[in-house]
Amino acid sequence: MGARRGVRCGVSGDAPCPTPAHPAVRHQGQAVVIGLVQRSSFLLLLRRYLSTLTSPHGISSRLRRFETSPAGRLIALFPILPLQFRGIPHEYRLGPTVLLHEKGGSQRMIEWVGRKAIAGYTYLAALATLFTQAVLDLVLPTRQGRGETLRVLVRQILFTGVDALPVTTVIALLLGIIIVTQAGTQLPRLGAGGLVGSIIVVTVIRELGPLITAFIVVGRSGTAIATELGNMSVTREVVALRLMGISISRFVIMPRMVGMVLSMLCLTLYFDVVAVLGGYLIADAQLTIPFYAFVESITKALSTTDVMMTAIKGLSFGSAVAAICCYHGLAVRSSFTEVPQQTTRAMINSFVLCLLIDVVVTVPLYL
Repeated sequence: MGARRGVRCGVSGDAPCPTPAHPAVRHQGQAVVIGLVQRSSFLLLLRRYLSTLTSPHGISSRLRRFETSPAGRLIALFPILPLQFRGIPHEYRLGPTVLLHEKGGSQRMIEWVGRKAIAGYTYLAALATLFTQAVLDLVLPTRQGRGETLRVLVRQILFTGVDALPVTTVIALLLGIIIVTQAGTQLPRLGAGGLVGSIIVVTVIRELGPLITAFIVVGRSGTAIATELGNMSVTREVVALRLMGISISRFVIMPRMVGMVLSMLCLTLYFDVVAVLGGYLIADAQLTIPFYAFVESITKALSTTDVMMTAIKGLSFGSAVAAICCYHGLAVRSSFTEVPQQTTRAMINSFVLCLLIDVVVTVPLYL
């Protein structure tokens, strides 16, 4: 077989492409090594070479030889190399990360950004749908399974709220002590010793209290919900409930979501109170600030907006964490190995979404 007329290889396009009978193609991918130096030559040569193979057996054996060749190992080191075989069955491609592509880098980047944007929008839409359905199930109750739903709700509140009180107390006390120690020792040097109460209100009540409480709930209760629902999906309990005509949203999602939202709100307010108490303990022991002066500085700095901000963040964080953990728990399909993967995704996405909500709620307050 001769080379096709009009097809040139090389950067300048002045050299004809070698045919499959050419020694550079036959002997252990030498032409591929040459093409790696001249990328356009490599792409055209490899496509022409593979297009001449007719039987699947020949394709499979030659691709295996190519994968074990130095060129194949070199390509394996670059999973983002834009390569995509055309006309070759999927099972004979060189792995999922090796793609032959002729588009420019800017176009591929735009496509990548577009795919990520669409995926993010779809993900948020799914979470919003899950949350909306849970709200509808809450405001439109039915008599079917009301007692069992209430029991699930109570268990969720006990697990997420009551059982989390010890760790929340310890963290809140330590945080209050740290903040008051830093503020009480640094602000007097700047002539602003009376701003200790304002520092506590801004850092603890507005920001760190709701955020750290959300992180505690995510790490402790959110992962537990994702794991529980993932195991229910693998063991076909979710399918069994659907076959029995039981609503998954009403029986599984809604009580867990409501329990987490209420627990998050209560834990946030409790965290703020304990953090302020811890700040007073260190202020009274080390900074010798009287109790009335400490309380007066906080009450002067605290406003209704601060309380509303804390409550809004607590409700928003609880809703986001509950929706994400339920979504990823039910996203598990058929393998127990998917459970820790979805649990990790739920935890990371919960952290990110809580920070995003915190920015959206906080920034307009200072504009």
